[in-house]
Amino acid sequence: MTTILVTGATGALGRLAIDSLLARGVEGSDVVALVRDPAKATALAERGVELRVGDYDDPASLDAALVGVDRVLLISGSEVGQRVAQHQNVIDAATAAGVSLVAYTSIVRADSSPLGLAAEHKATEDALAASGLPTVLLRNSWYLENYTGQIPVQLEHGAVLGAAGEGRISAATRADFAAAAAAVVAEDGHAGQVYELGGDDSFTLGEYAAALSEQSGTPVAYRDLSVDDYAGALVDAGLPEGYAQVLASSDEGIRQGALLTESGDLSRLTGRPTTTLAEALKSALA
Repeated sequence: MTTILVTGATGALGRLAIDSLLARGVEGSDVVALVRDPAKATALAERGVELRVGDYDDPASLDAALVGVDRVLLISGSEVGQRVAQHQNVIDAATAAGVSLVAYTSIVRADSSPLGLAAEHKATEDALAASGLPTVLLRNSWYLENYTGQIPVQLEHGAVLGAAGEGRISAATRADFAAAAAAVVAEDGHAGQVYELGGDDSFTLGEYAAALSEQSGTPVAYRDLSVDDYAGALVDAGLPEGYAQVLASSDEGIRQGALLTESGDLSRLTGRPTTTLAEALKSALA
């Protein structure tokens, strides 16, 4: 019996990873969901998944939660600026528990990426290497939901805003990335691997806008802005200035190819083609 712990289990990616583990035939009793609030995870408990309370900022809770765990899917935290210390706490607890594998959700080419977001991922990868734990790096590109989640606003204004130029994006759905994560922690033979994960078919934001126009029947155009103007537009839309700058600078990275990967790793791990942009748009519009 191999016990698999999934961190961030009530988040979108964590829930989908657990769904994928159960769909693969892993028994619910062999899956541990690390949660901060068990009340938000009753649906998981009803499927036989064990809930353990733990917080990235509370090392003692992590030590207790990882007792008896064999493999850990470490889903990167959402608090930019605090993630290195938080991930280190999980790594320390995994080391103390003697786990046989940690799979970490990183970002495409974290070791050379120009993206500001990559720095914390690179630091976490370094911490995993220093720990000596058997590790798998799941270097994810962008979620398609980063774009399809904005469809109502895009249709309302007839525009997709960005600063990515003709940069191509190997986006895939969260469910695709979750299925790959489930595969590496459920199967043997992945320790030491670095997977550059992205959709089979990349697209530019101009191509995204054209596909949205086709699927929705509403004309939508891509408006390519400077990084500063795009950040300003995001602030005007209600985003905090710091987060707006992160997103705008990420588009500059996209322009440089930072989120393009043609490795084919994602479809190989899942055993199926990745969700196409057209399929994702149809689903979101429905």
